Amino acid sequence: MEAAFNFDTLVWDWIIAIYLFLAGMSAGAVMISIYLKRKVIEGDPAKDGILKATAWIAPFGIISGLTILIFHLTKPLMFWKIMIYFNTSSVMSMGVILFQVYLMVLFVWIAIIFKDTIMKYMPKPLSFVDGIIVKLAKIENFWELFLGFMAIMLAAYTGFLLSALKTYPMLNNPVLPILFLFSSLSSGAAACMLGGIVVFKQSPTSATAKWVHTFERPVVMFELFVMLCFFTGLIFSGGQGEVAAYNAIGSGFWASWFWWGVIIFGMLTPLALNFFMPAAVRHKNGFIVVVTVLSLIGVLMLRTFVLYAGQMTVV
Repeated sequence: MEAAFNFDTLVWDWIIAIYLFLAGMSAGAVMISIYLKRKVIEGDPAKDGILKATAWIAPFGIISGLTILIFHLTKPLMFWKIMIYFNTSSVMSMGVILFQVYLMVLFVWIAIIFKDTIMKYMPKPLSFVDGIIVKLAKIENFWELFLGFMAIMLAAYTGFLLSALKTYPMLNNPVLPILFLFSSLSSGAAACMLGGIVVFKQSPTSATAKWVHTFERPVVMFELFVMLCFFTGLIFSGGQGEVAAYNAIGSGFWASWFWWGVIIFGMLTPLALNFFMPAAVRHKNGFIVVVTVLSLIGVLMLRTFVLYAGQMTVV
C-alpha cells in the first residue's frame, strides 16, 4: 500500500486531491443553488435550507482548499505573492485568478440573498454596508449569471489543472475536465443536500430537496458514461495511453480503489438505494445522510484515484 502512495513519477500527492475535491464541491453547490433560486424556489430564497447550506459550503470549499494549497507550498509564508503576481502562462496562476474572482462574486451573491440576516448582526459603524448591498442588488441578474459562468469554469479547471501534466497520458486527456465538471455537480448536490437537511432542517419533501434528489441520479449516470469514454479513449489511443489505462483499472491497489471504492461504493450503491428504496424511506433524514455521505466519499476517492493512478505512467 505504501508503494501506491509513493512512487518515482509522483509529482502531486493527496493534498492536491483534497484541494480539487473542495473546489469542485463549492462550484457544484453554487451551480445547483443558482438554478434552484431561479427556477424552483418560490418566495424568499433566504429561507431555503439548501441555499443556506450553500452560503456556508461554497466559501468554505474555496477558502479551505486554498489554505491547504498554501501550506503545501515550499514557502507557505510567501503565499501572498501568488495572489498579486500573475503569470498567464501558468495554469496554477490562472487558477488563483479564477478563485479570487469567483470568491468575490460569490460573496456579493450571498450578500444580496441574505442581506437582512447579515445586517441584523452588522455593527452600527458598518451600517453603510446595507446601502452598498442595495446598489449591488440592482444588477443581481448579472452577478448571478456571472457567478454561474465562474462556477462552471472552476469545476472544469480542476480537470484542466491536471491536464497540464503533459507527460502523463492519463491526465493529459481532453475528457478529464468534463468528468470533473460532472463530479463537481455530484459532490455539490450531495453537500448542499446534506447541509440543508441536517443542519438547516429543510424538509426532505420540499420542492428544492426533491429537485436535488431527482437531479443526482442522472448526473451520476452521466458521470459513469463520461468515465467510460475517458478510459475507452485511452485504450483505443494505444501506446502509453493504453498502458496507463490498464495500469489504473486493470489490477493492483488503484484498480481495487477504483472498482470497489469509486464505482461500487461511491456511485452504484447510492444509485441502487435511490432506485430500490420506497419513497417513504428516501425522504427520511437518515437515508439522505447515508446516500449523500456515500456520494461525497465516492467523489473524493475518484479525484484521489485520478491523481495517483494518472501519475503512474509517463510518456
